[in-house]
Amino acid sequence: MLAEVLRVSGARGALGVVLKAGGTWGLWLDSYPGAALHVVSRGTMWLHVAGAKPLQVQAGDAVLVSPGTAHGIAGGADVTMGSCDRAAALRALGDGRALRLGPAPVQTEVIVLHYEQDPQVSTPVLTSLTRPMHVTARQNAQFGRTAELLAAELAQPQLGTTAAVNSIVDLLLVQFVRAWLARHPEERSGSWLGAMRDPVVRDALARVHARPEHPWTTDTLAAATSVSRATLSRHFRSALGQTPGAYVTQWRIDLASVRLRDTDEPVESISGAVGYGSPHAFSRAFRRVRGIAPGEYRSRLRR
Repeated sequence: MLAEVLRVSGARGALGVVLKAGGTWGLWLDSYPGAALHVVSRGTMWLHVAGAKPLQVQAGDAVLVSPGTAHGIAGGADVTMGSCDRAAALRALGDGRALRLGPAPVQTEVIVLHYEQDPQVSTPVLTSLTRPMHVTARQNAQFGRTAELLAAELAQPQLGTTAAVNSIVDLLLVQFVRAWLARHPEERSGSWLGAMRDPVVRDALARVHARPEHPWTTDTLAAATSVSRATLSRHFRSALGQTPGAYVTQWRIDLASVRLRDTDEPVESISGAVGYGSPHAFSRAFRRVRGIAPGEYRSRLRR
């Protein structure tokens, strides 16, 4: 289910830069529309977020920062951070070289990755994060090995390196989320990822995502998960802040939005594939969520 949601939501990774730093260094990063994953391959990094205590991230650790969060990375907890040199960062991206910060010798190496979510999809995954997510090397050896593989690809570019890096970046996100869910069972309310810790919600979502075309109602979904209607509704409100019916509609409209934009399927075919008995019912639901009719939505995006 996680893989399906990440696929539909377009949570795709892209390499930012590889930082190599020494001495006293600090870099303040402007708010970025996507999420940022910092993987420390050597030394120690400190993550700074306004209003929060600096977080120490050691070699083998990684931290995922929620989309749009202005934050800084530095070699210490009390370092004054400078602005990002965009020209130098662009040069590093262009020629594949590492971005150097501070004086030699190099003491810390950090791989900075960015993840964006499809703006046409409203189901929150990365956007539901309320604070940085930190996974240590002790908690997930598999993640560390994948990070080492990425570092090796970057250190010696060769035939197919671009394709390999893209795949590894996406794999890191899945492994990171998997490790975080396993290590933070108390994080349940207020986020899509946290909701996966609630067995009632998780089982219900698994059915919705497996068969979005099924005529789900709160009653039929409750019966399928062997709980009462009241229990299902209570768990959904606690974990996701919405009713089961609202989530079903949101997911169906997300699926339809992507298909309207990316395919030439007739609206009638899409409406049935996402669970609506008639194009009229689909159009009414789509207009209520997106504010325009499906056909106009498709035309507007393509223009």
